[in-house]
Amino acid sequence: MLKITGVAAGATVAGTALAAPPPTAADGAFAHPGMLHTRADLQRMATRVKAGAEPYTAGFARLTANRHAQSTWTANPQATVYRGSGTPENYVTLYNDIHAAYQNALRWHVTGITAHADTARDILNAWSARLTRLDGSADRFLASGLYGYQFANAAELVRGHDGFELARFQKMMLDVFHPLSEDFLAHHNGSYIANYWANWDLTNIASDLAIGILCDDRAKVDRAVEYFRHGAGMGSVKNAIPVVYADGLAEWVEAGRDQGHALLGVGLMGTICEMAWNQGIDLYGYDDSRFLKGAQYVAKWSLGGDVPYTSYTRKKGAPGIWSGSETASAAAAVDPAMARPIWAMIANHYTKRRGLDAPHLTKIAARFAPEGGGGDYGPNSGGYDQLGFGTLAFTRPRGTAAEATTSPTPTAGGSGTSPSGGASGASPSGGASATPSSSASPLGGKGGDLAATGSSDLPAWTAATGVAALAGGFLLLRRRDRARRDTGGGDGRVSDGRAPVGRGALRYGAAAGTRRRTARSGRCGCRTRPRGRCRRRPCAAW
Repeated sequence: MLKITGVAAGATVAGTALAAPPPTAADGAFAHPGMLHTRADLQRMATRVKAGAEPYTAGFARLTANRHAQSTWTANPQATVYRGSGTPENYVTLYNDIHAAYQNALRWHVTGITAHADTARDILNAWSARLTRLDGSADRFLASGLYGYQFANAAELVRGHDGFELARFQKMMLDVFHPLSEDFLAHHNGSYIANYWANWDLTNIASDLAIGILCDDRAKVDRAVEYFRHGAGMGSVKNAIPVVYADGLAEWVEAGRDQGHALLGVGLMGTICEMAWNQGIDLYGYDDSRFLKGAQYVAKWSLGGDVPYTSYTRKKGAPGIWSGSETASAAAAVDPAMARPIWAMIANHYTKRRGLDAPHLTKIAARFAPEGGGGDYGPNSGGYDQLGFGTLAFTRPRGTAAEATTSPTPTAGGSGTSPSGGASGASPSGGASATPSSSASPLGGKGGDLAATGSSDLPAWTAATGVAALAGGFLLLRRRDRARRDTGGGDGRVSDGRAPVGRGALRYGAAAGTRRRTARSGRCGCRTRPRGRCRRRPCAAW
């Protein structure tokens, strides 16, 4: 067992200004779109949904069923947004509008329906024309972090779209969100460095990184990356994951606090790693894939498995005001049914991009597929902490052996002026995507440990979600005769649109008769029927 000390030892110094970090981000131009989604990602979503492939259609069904994803959404911008007790809180308005902008932008890229892009643009323009301040209690730093990274991701999907006021939006992010995020990481609200749990740092690292990408600001990106690796606060990777065990799991520090905040932390760290990856920086693999070990730990624990926990004490309070300490001596109790849309992104990176064995991630991603987004996980702010829709956005084919052992290289390209494809037949523009560089070497991880376990989406997804996952298949069997007509309608919707899987049948947005055959065998793609006679949906898949 290896224990990393620092904040874990209860450091008593107050937060201090960050030193300027050395350049760590990839050289050259930024890739756009290049935060949570690249051009290649968006094209993959559009192509797979149009083909009726699973699990993309089920993931898209979650998107279209969400009330935020409708082109009729109208923004309600505020001049000042408050978050925190004792203030006139109105931050609910902000996060609902952000998720509406993101979901409409994502739906545009999948379908090519311009009304969704226009809605996303109008929401973002309305806020950049009015918002001037974030205020409230210490919770204002949560607002700067959470809503900063989410806002930037929504804007990234429509940058260059007709009528989008990109420069004005960038100014709002730099004037309103970034100063608070930077101040928190530097000074931690004047408190002891360990007073705030890891999530506070992680939200603001994510915001700094996303704003840096949005504004093509290399210094901000480098600063976020440096803090992730070596920051003094609890959100840097070695403080958030302080203990690595011999069995390959690594303790997530907030597992000693409660399950909800541990899940939030995993989701935020995954978000940071994904955005960095798409700009050519491998934080997923940093320090021998430390995040993989921490995420595996939380996945196993969240599903009810036994995990070790090394007692942890942190210093609380602020110099000259008050001080105290808090000790966590065991992992908290969990609810195995607690769902957050965080797992598909992480599981697909490690098992598909990297070809690594991650059985706990694979199991929990399957358990909660298809993932929804903001509005699907309860009405309170915790249900909006992640942008979600990971099943749609991050399901990917397994990479080649060469791809699995190389580092990412961003490829600058399109500006997001056109959708990536979809039902309208709109052609993709640009070519921005993250592609491996054969000359680069990974920054961490065990490149030689290329296990096949956890590399197949459909069997695990189907097994974990039971009848509900197969409901679409049963529906197609009942409609076999009608399937011959290739009607091709429907919007692909989960019947109740709620977070738990297993409550309703699926409808599909592509033609029911779509199929794929293999020439060498003369049989269908799933090899169950002679050529031309199979109507099973998997034959239209991947």
